Amino acid sequence: MITTTTPTIQGKEIIEYKGIVFGEVVAGVDFIKDFAAGLTNFFGGRSGSYEGEFIQARENALREMESRAMKLGANAVVGVDMDYEILGASNNMIMVTASGTAVVIR
Repeated sequence: MITTTTPTIQGKEIIEYKGIVFGEVVAGVDFIKDFAAGLTNFFGGRSGSYEGEFIQARENALREMESRAMKLGANAVVGVDMDYEILGASNNMIMVTASGTAVVIR
């Protein structure tokens, strides 16, 4: 499955549009990661615990979007966009949404 942010795929022809597909992931960040991120915030530097959560959530959202595209009979997704939101009363939830257009290419 080719997945790209561009509206076309170089060297390929889009022969059919299957529709817009989404992949959504909502992930919680636990107390330990919150605590570690707080220390990083205090002392400076990058927060590996939060970065890891974002990376995992992004990859899961992309895989879910691709899976939904395959169910429609697509073999590629073009125009992919990623969106991130922080949710929850304590801002301890990450929502990642991947969206794009499922297409058939040759």
